[in-house]
Amino acid sequence: MTPARTVYAAGADGYDTFRIPAIVAVPDGTLLAFAEGRRLGPGDAGPIDLVLRRSADRGDTWSALQVVASDPGNTVGNPSPVVDPASGDVVLLTTRAAGSATEDRIVRGEVPAAESRRVWLQRSADHGLSWTAAVDLTTSTKRPDWRWYATGPGHAIALRQGPHAGRLVVPANHSTGAAGHGGHLLLSDDGGRSWRIGAEDHCPPEQHQSAGWCVHANESTVAELPDGRIYANTRNQGGLAPAHRAQTVSSDGGETFDRPYAPVLALATPVVQCSLLAVDGQLVFAGPGDQEVRRRLTVRSSRDAGRSFPEEVVVSPGPAAYSDLVDLGRHNGERTIGVLFENGDHRPYERISFTHLALP
Repeated sequence: MTPARTVYAAGADGYDTFRIPAIVAVPDGTLLAFAEGRRLGPGDAGPIDLVLRRSADRGDTWSALQVVASDPGNTVGNPSPVVDPASGDVVLLTTRAAGSATEDRIVRGEVPAAESRRVWLQRSADHGLSWTAAVDLTTSTKRPDWRWYATGPGHAIALRQGPHAGRLVVPANHSTGAAGHGGHLLLSDDGGRSWRIGAEDHCPPEQHQSAGWCVHANESTVAELPDGRIYANTRNQGGLAPAHRAQTVSSDGGETFDRPYAPVLALATPVVQCSLLAVDGQLVFAGPGDQEVRRRLTVRSSRDAGRSFPEEVVVSPGPAAYSDLVDLGRHNGERTIGVLFENGDHRPYERISFTHLALP
C-alpha cells in the first residue's frame, strides 16, 4: 500500500470542510476525485459546492481545485459519477437543495418541493476538464411523496454483460412520511441522457411484524457480479436490524430487487456510507471497521458474491468515515485498487486522502 496523499484538506481553497468523496477513472487513466466543498462548516446543509481534482499519475499528484457545480448560498452534493462506455463521457448525477433545507426539516415534510432535494445531471466529454450546464431530472427520478433524497454518494456503474449491457445504474435513497428511509436504483439506457426509477426497497410491514426488525436503506452502493446480477449493499438507517449493513441483488438489470434488503452479519461497521467495487470476480468493500465508531478504514474482499468477506486490509487505523473505490488495473504485475477516503488525526473530516493497494 502506498502512503496516503492528501487530496482535500479542511480549511483550504476557501472551504471549511471537504466531505463526501467519489472517484472514477476515465478512459485515458486520469482519476477524477469529487467532493463537497462546505464553505461555512462541516454540516450537511448551507452553502456547499461540488468540487473536483484530477490526477494523471495514479494519484501521486493532483491538479488545482475545480468547481464543477455551485448554486450560491445553496447545497450541491452527493456526487455519483460514471463513465458511459459508449461515448467515454463522464456522466454525473448530484442532488441540490436550498441552503436552509436541513435533512431533519425535509424528512418532516417542512420544505417546499422547489427548495427540497432535487436531482441534476451534468456530463463531460473531455475527461473532466469542462462540464455541461446542469439539467434538472427530478420529475423522472423522484416520486412526489418522497421527501429526503440523495444520489449515491460514490461512483455509479455501467453494466458490462447480458441483455442490459451499457445500462448506467445509479444507487440512490429517499424517505417517505410513512415508511421512513428506503433505497432505489436510477437507470439510463441512452448513455445518461434520460433516466427513470428502477428497483425500489422499503421495509415490508409484514417483515417488521414477523421478524421484529427492518432495514431502512440509505446511502447504497452497487457492483456487477460475474453472472451479470447487480449486487447492492446499503447503510441501515435506524432500521432496527441486527447489523448496520444490508444487501440484496437484482437479476433483471436493476428493474427490481430479487428480495428485500437483508442484514450482512459478515460486515462490521458503524452506521455510515461505505463503498464497493467489482474486480476480477471479487467484491471489494471499504468502510470503517469499528462496529460503533467511524474509524479504522478497512478494505475487505469477497469471492462468494457477498456471503463472506474474509480478506481485509486496514488502510487507516485512526478516525475515518466515507470512502470510494476505483479500479487502477495492473501495475508491476499486480491488480491494484485506489481508495479515496475521509480521515483525520482527531476527527474523520480533517482531510480526504487517496492511496492505492494490491487487490486483497
